[in-house]
Amino acid sequence: MDSMDTMDSMYKHPGQLIPIHGGYRKLKSFQVAQLVYDATVRFCDKYIERGSRTRDQMVQAARSGVQNIAEGSQASGTSKKTEIKLTNVARASLEELRLDYEDFLRQHGLTLWSDKDTRRKMLVMLRPKSADEVALWAKGVGHEMSIASMMSIKSIYAEISANGILALVGVACVLLSRQLAALEKAFVEEGGFTEKLYRTRSEYRRHPR
Repeated sequence: MDSMDTMDSMYKHPGQLIPIHGGYRKLKSFQVAQLVYDATVRFCDKYIERGSRTRDQMVQAARSGVQNIAEGSQASGTSKKTEIKLTNVARASLEELRLDYEDFLRQHGLTLWSDKDTRRKMLVMLRPKSADEVALWAKGVGHEMSIASMMSIKSIYAEISANGILALVGVACVLLSRQLAALEKAFVEEGGFTEKLYRTRSEYRRHPR
């Protein structure tokens, strides 16, 4: 079941006053955001000074992406407005994290790979499920880069790791944009909980059981 199928099952239950909700673990956006969070914690442990404000901000931004998707899903049963708002907060948090990684690369004299970079595309095509799988990809790319580069091993892996996580952040943001578009469409077409409650009460008054 993909993310759109999951969303359909969560939102399209016209016979229920409060639809099935809280299935965020099946959403692709949640899965990728969680992977970004796990990878960011590892990245910060290796490359960002412990106790620094930047480290706290990066970890918090990554965590916010995960938590707000989950909270939005939990709220969806009774407030689509809240779900839309929290999903948008999740995307904004990941956009903030994207800037942090770009800043890291620039400030350390490392290369920001283009969207068309084959190494970046390779990671996306692998569809890693865990930070360990991302690390295996980084190890393979690092072996190739170390042969041709004069950079230190630490700098090579810092560049690879930052760009790899940036690729995953990009995937998560695309998924969240699609999710928001679907949520907004459903809200316009079906209304929120208040409208549904009104329709249900009106129907009951017309046809009391």
